[in-house]
Amino acid sequence: MSGAFEALRGQLQEAAAAFADGPGALEGILLGLVDDVDRAVREPLEIFPVCHHSPASAVAMARRLREKQPKVVYLELCEDMAPLLTELRNCRLPVAVQAFATDVKGFPAEWAPLSVVAPITEASAEYQAIAYALDTPGVELVLVDRSADHVFQWDEREPPSDPDAPPAEEEAALHGDAVGVEIGDLRPRFAELEEHLLRHGRVRHWSEWWHQYVELPLGDSDHDTYRQVMFLIGSLFRRLAPGDTRRVRVDEDRERYMWTRMREHLAASGADPADCLYICGAFHAASRVAEFGVDGTDGFVISPRSESTWQYGLIPSSHASIEAQFGLAGGSVSIAATEWAKNLKRTKVKQFQLEGQVGGPKRKKAAALPAPAPDPVAVDPSDQLSGFLRRPPVLDRLDEAELLGWSVEIVRAARRNGYLASTADAIAVFETSILLAGLRDRAKPTPYDFQDAAVTCIEKDVVPGRRDVRRLVEIMMGGDRIGQVGYDALPPLARDVHDRLEPLNLKLQQRGVQRALLDIASRPELEPCSDLLWMLRYLMPRGAARPIMGERRLGERPIQESWDLALGTHQRALIELGYEGVSVEQVLEQRLRRAAYHPQATAAKVLGAVEDATLYLRSARLAGELGTRALEVLATERTVDGAPEVLRRVRRLLAHYRTSEPVLPRWIEDFVRTGYAHYCTLLPAAFADEEAGVEQVAAMLGFLFSMESLALSLGCDRTQLELAIAGSHPEEPSKVALLWAAQVQLGRLTRAELRERCAGLLANPMVLPAYPRYLSGFVHALEPAPGLADFVVEAVSNAFTELPDRLLLPWLPTLITTLRTRGAELVPLLVREAGRIFPGRLAALDEWVPPWKDQPEPRAVTRKTGGGGLALLAAHPASCDAVAGLLGCEEPWESTAPAGLALLQRHPESAAALEEVLTGV
Repeated sequence: MSGAFEALRGQLQEAAAAFADGPGALEGILLGLVDDVDRAVREPLEIFPVCHHSPASAVAMARRLREKQPKVVYLELCEDMAPLLTELRNCRLPVAVQAFATDVKGFPAEWAPLSVVAPITEASAEYQAIAYALDTPGVELVLVDRSADHVFQWDEREPPSDPDAPPAEEEAALHGDAVGVEIGDLRPRFAELEEHLLRHGRVRHWSEWWHQYVELPLGDSDHDTYRQVMFLIGSLFRRLAPGDTRRVRVDEDRERYMWTRMREHLAASGADPADCLYICGAFHAASRVAEFGVDGTDGFVISPRSESTWQYGLIPSSHASIEAQFGLAGGSVSIAATEWAKNLKRTKVKQFQLEGQVGGPKRKKAAALPAPAPDPVAVDPSDQLSGFLRRPPVLDRLDEAELLGWSVEIVRAARRNGYLASTADAIAVFETSILLAGLRDRAKPTPYDFQDAAVTCIEKDVVPGRRDVRRLVEIMMGGDRIGQVGYDALPPLARDVHDRLEPLNLKLQQRGVQRALLDIASRPELEPCSDLLWMLRYLMPRGAARPIMGERRLGERPIQESWDLALGTHQRALIELGYEGVSVEQVLEQRLRRAAYHPQATAAKVLGAVEDATLYLRSARLAGELGTRALEVLATERTVDGAPEVLRRVRRLLAHYRTSEPVLPRWIEDFVRTGYAHYCTLLPAAFADEEAGVEQVAAMLGFLFSMESLALSLGCDRTQLELAIAGSHPEEPSKVALLWAAQVQLGRLTRAELRERCAGLLANPMVLPAYPRYLSGFVHALEPAPGLADFVVEAVSNAFTELPDRLLLPWLPTLITTLRTRGAELVPLLVREAGRIFPGRLAALDEWVPPWKDQPEPRAVTRKTGGGGLALLAAHPASCDAVAGLLGCEEPWESTAPAGLALLQRHPESAAALEEVLTGV
């Protein structure tokens, strides 16, 4: 043990005896804290503890790097992310380094896709170390944390979050459901400890406590004080953490992993530990594992990675997404960025920034760093903790100009967002901020005090706009800065998208919505842009590419289109497409094939993939492959749930192929042949099955009747359909009506017989309550038998005429719902037929008689006596000869006259009808 902390140990022993009434657990904890600090300080390889996105850590890091100028920097970050760090200079921070895997092997399939992100901001110690290492010649940056694959190897997934939780804001969802790499996560894992600190610190949340009691005191501290205080905080939270064995195991394995990697690098490179710097979270810096230190034991075995295919890239991040992912208070990262800028100005520390950093301040080329000052080697580090812990809080004097500027600015922002704020409110916010700071034992109001004061004084009882006052303060303090990945750092697919959309002359990297107008008729070179936009609409989230005018249909070519594009806003989704392939077409083909070969895929879904392949890719090869797959899936289905969708898609594909191809593809002929036999087999069971709806049965009949001519030409037997109809015995009224319509379509039932059956239903009081369900069946029957449209109009009209209101009114919602769901196919038929039958003017409606009730009486056939007809034929034989010639009779008519007379006497109706036609009588 080092003697530097003996005085502190004695003080803590006395405090433990006084507060705990004797030695015990408290003494062990307090002395253990000092031992952890002493152990970390004496480590030959300098450990630099940090907190995630802490301005104090970033300032201390920049200062230490200029003083020490290490030759090797070990950084707590996934080791397989190292090649991406050079691309940070092409990005506007904040961004996140991402590892992404869709081809998952060795993990449960429901985990896919796997995603790990490590966000980086300018106000972070990690970025200072990365910028120093990449822009300083002779410096090696080594990432030593577990790989992205090991993150999931050591992960035990928790139950999914509340599905009823409100959706996150767009900026807060930039990381999606990725796992965040916690670099320097410093937050008490003991809930009672955090509650105690917040209550006695008179703050609302952990971010405010950290800002008040750690950030501000450490902002101007020297290197030794900073390190010892961070070691102490890390040890305190570690020793007071609850016994979560899973989390403790993962933390200790990470520490063993990192120290094992560092010893391996030191042995391989021969670097001197004195010339190295190890940057890690303060929680891990106070580690007690046996592998700790360059002289630690070598017993930890690193497991091999799985066979999953990992891809790496940079995605845009934001302050809100970092806060959402790591459980920080809203606005805390923006406040940290503002504090970072103030610390740089106050301490005169020069930050490190990557050369050519996008979005950073322009600066001259940095001069070479001065030679580092030699560190004392044989001198033990002095105790800085005792003085820091006994030091009274430094009371910053009130910066009235800063607070007044905040008050004026928040009133201006509130007025722009609909609040009735005035100069009096600015004065009230100013005074209330000072009052709240005094109540919380602060001489200077913090941004959190000012935020509470602004909410109290400006926000009354209603929020007039989209943003409340708390959000306005966050924006005013720095806003939710959103990063951007530069063109050179994008994956090949994303760069290809930008290159192919260049003819649109839009700044696609910018956030927000941009309008693209495509006049393809006059500029045919824009048609490839249209094809690409439709594919992006299919692949990317809603809003990334939204068509305003224009549509994509089978067999049609675009003429004019209008699009709202927000590719810059959805840059993360575009980048993740690049992890799936090198071109949009390849990604689309992979997704279509994956959907078609999914174990739960249905014939309707596979046909949808066929249609999409034809519509977007115009690939006959892929359509044929997926069509064959649809045939296989249909043959194995034992339900008819997807019959309506199958019918609609097959009809569209058939119409397309018949107009665009010389012959039908082989797969669709096989599909029609198999589908005809398949639905004939399932039809009797579907009629009897209560779970099969009338819409599904109607779709099956629609497939059988509409595809019948093609199926029969391909070798199917119509007897299959006749047997299926004959073997169907439904009991549900709507299905009974559907069966009657099918029998009419087959010729087994005449319209007169069908009309008689409907009249019998209306005449039977016992059946009247079920009559609307029969009508619903007739309406669905328009799918397989559109020729019955006039009869359906007749049946519905009779129902409105004869059914009582108590039966008719409850049925109207069902009728409206049926027509609405099937409106595109059924309503035009009914409207056209009703327009043909009903009068076109209102005045004629009173005298109008329905045609089905105005049937003329059959005329009696009167036979004329006498032989006037024979004399007329004998006098004028030319007409008879002409008719005989048309009929192909070459014999003279006189030879057949006796037989003709006998035929006329036996069947006089034909002669009478012919006489009517000729004479008009």
